[in-house]
Amino acid sequence: MTTGQDRAAQPETGPQDEEQLPTIAEQMADQLGGWRGLVESSIPVVVFVLANIIGELRPAVIASVSVAVLIAGVRLAQRRPIRHAVNGLFGVGVGAAIAWRTGNERDFYLPGILYGIGYGVALLISAAIRQPLVGWIWSVLVAKGRSEWRSDPKLVRTFTQLTVLWGVVWLAKVGVQAGLYLAHQDTALGVARLALGYPPYALLLLITVWTVRRVTRESSPAPLPSA
Repeated sequence: MTTGQDRAAQPETGPQDEEQLPTIAEQMADQLGGWRGLVESSIPVVVFVLANIIGELRPAVIASVSVAVLIAGVRLAQRRPIRHAVNGLFGVGVGAAIAWRTGNERDFYLPGILYGIGYGVALLISAAIRQPLVGWIWSVLVAKGRSEWRSDPKLVRTFTQLTVLWGVVWLAKVGVQAGLYLAHQDTALGVARLALGYPPYALLLLITVWTVRRVTRESSPAPLPSA
């Protein structure tokens, strides 16, 4: 039989002890693929921009696609996660195919522009109908499929505001690229693609993770005092 003293000596457990959310750094590193993921996903675009400035369109297309395939192959051989490499390869491959077919270097960036417009509009629509995409993405990537935030008005409001922020920023950066595309500023478009790629994405991730964690802490009930 367990005595009262034995029970008092046992550590108390609660929701916070059962499962801890990953730290902000861990969550951002996972989504960005770490510094290696950042560099590897940018290399094919850098190769295309530089090769296109030095030479012609088709050698630049071949070089960028080859580098993307090589990066994915190295990751696969090392048995490392290839999600970011595959995403980069797909994006480069589609843009390269369009540019190759049209013979216009700026068309290399067209799929990214169209994708960005669609993503930004989808974010704003989801916020308008009170089904914020950022909240659902949080459920999948961080909360392991749980969606308890839907029953918390404060978290619903927070995710809605964050979704609007993501949508506005996404449309703003895509708007810059679309303007350069229409103005036939091919080299500037390549530079903008790099500059407006991961930096805004990383900042939005930081704001999202910090905000949700702060609101979650404020919404959590205070622990009961021990007897």
